[in-house]
Amino acid sequence: MPLAHGAACPPSRPAAPRTTATMGEAPEPSSQASLAVLSKVELRVSCRHLLDRDTLNKSDPCVLLLMQSQGQWVEVDRSEVIKSNLNPVFAKIFTVDYYFEEVQKLRFEVYDSHGQAGVGTHDDDFLGGMECTVGQIVAQKRVTKPLFLKYGKFAGKSTITVISEEISGNNGYVELAFRAKKLDDKDLFSKSDPFLEIYRIDDDSSEQLVYRTEVVKNNLSPIWEPFKVSLNSLCSCEEKRKLRCVVWDYDSRGKHDFIGEFFTTFEEMQKAMGENKVQWECMNPKYKIKKRNYKNSGVVVLLDLKIHRVYSFLDYIMGGCQIHFTVAIDFTASNGDPRNSCSLHYINPYQPNEYLKALVAVGEICQDYDSDKKFSALGFGARIPPKYEVSHDFAINFNPDNDECEGIQGVVESYQSCLPKIQLYGPTNVAPIISKVARVAADEERTKEASQYFILLILTDGVVTDMADTREAIVRASYLPMSIIIVGVGNADFTDMQILDGDDGVLRSPRGEPVLRDIVQFVPFREFKNASPTALAKCVLAEVPKQVVEYYSYKAFPPRCPQPHTPDSSLGSP
Repeated sequence: MPLAHGAACPPSRPAAPRTTATMGEAPEPSSQASLAVLSKVELRVSCRHLLDRDTLNKSDPCVLLLMQSQGQWVEVDRSEVIKSNLNPVFAKIFTVDYYFEEVQKLRFEVYDSHGQAGVGTHDDDFLGGMECTVGQIVAQKRVTKPLFLKYGKFAGKSTITVISEEISGNNGYVELAFRAKKLDDKDLFSKSDPFLEIYRIDDDSSEQLVYRTEVVKNNLSPIWEPFKVSLNSLCSCEEKRKLRCVVWDYDSRGKHDFIGEFFTTFEEMQKAMGENKVQWECMNPKYKIKKRNYKNSGVVVLLDLKIHRVYSFLDYIMGGCQIHFTVAIDFTASNGDPRNSCSLHYINPYQPNEYLKALVAVGEICQDYDSDKKFSALGFGARIPPKYEVSHDFAINFNPDNDECEGIQGVVESYQSCLPKIQLYGPTNVAPIISKVARVAADEERTKEASQYFILLILTDGVVTDMADTREAIVRASYLPMSIIIVGVGNADFTDMQILDGDDGVLRSPRGEPVLRDIVQFVPFREFKNASPTALAKCVLAEVPKQVVEYYSYKAFPPRCPQPHTPDSSLGSP
């Protein structure tokens, strides 16, 4: 049964979703995946060896955070000023929204503050700046870079370190199993019909019903069915938040009789993990006042507690999961002779063609998540040297032992140098390349670690010829750590390609087997011809975080443990 399916490209960035959970129900891990797409990230900043701009004492540094918006740098926030310190660790925590599908450019500027005058903007006050992207910070978790003065001059030995942490909106869910013993009997001719309610006490002292169990008929020592609630619903993800638990005797007319109550916290409940059990006396305050020998109205026992952590995309990235990017380029004859200006492969020195635009737009996002910055670049549908036989999975750098190029620029250069050496031919077969990447992904799967996820970008000018084999290859790939993006270049009729994108239904192999996950996103490039290059990347990459989480959730692979980090210095060390 397939998991969730991708959605059509949003026309603009969506607002953070509002979610409403049905009382007493907790979402399963697979349904949580879509909640992980948008996250907030906390950034902590420290510096080392800052320039000393003051004559009588040391600089009083302050950090400004700027984000690029429509080509302009806009100040987002600024830190506190730390007096007389060249190795400051700032207490200020910067919070930014995180979008995988965008290049979010940040600039950190360090200034020497002057008391009441605040942070100056003169060159003499500027201690250095550093630019990076949000993607680079979350992928590396800790980024240390040199500070630069204007005109690219090093600010001495000054460095700035930025450490990132995700602000998680939902830390998973918990499974609880309760029973009670020797409850008060509220019925005249039979035993009580007890049920249990759990309330969360909010900051304003109001109570929010979290869960209501089923009624156990005619039983003073009931065992209720185990149930699941999200940690957000149970305690707002705060272990010490107070919870009120109430036991009632059910009445069919709705006038339930109060048996007793007790107060606890999720922190206390966690003592019931494993073989341990936790119990509370169920108290009726009125009886406690009126009855001299009153002990309790029964005992409630927490038999078992299981915590199910729901991981987000950033949990995997910050745990060290690398995104390996592969591009596959269509070199069939329908593209036209590359020497002709009408060809889709024509190299115009003043204007990149559609293949290059799509490649760079998507590749620039993915490169932040690959530490070695080496990308596989493949071609299909061409006759290649030395024998000029048709190949559907050749390395465009013509190195069969290593198809990787150095950075996105290396892919661009290999593409441009490969064009004069090959003969465009056909047909448009993409199954061999999908299968080739899938074999590498299968090797990765066998490690049983969330260490590498594969994105295959296929750029083609027409409908694939081997549709049956392609469908079969995609179904097989849906069980592996990979996603496929197909961009249709040129003005061909791509209607038949929509079948590969599972948005309108479940893709099946020729034998009728459905995909496990919807891993394909198809878009015609012409829909983005008049938009900025980033619009294409936003559309085709928006589903990737969900696809990553779906895969690792299905496999039950937790994120790898990130490397621990330590502050650069104490606040007081000058």
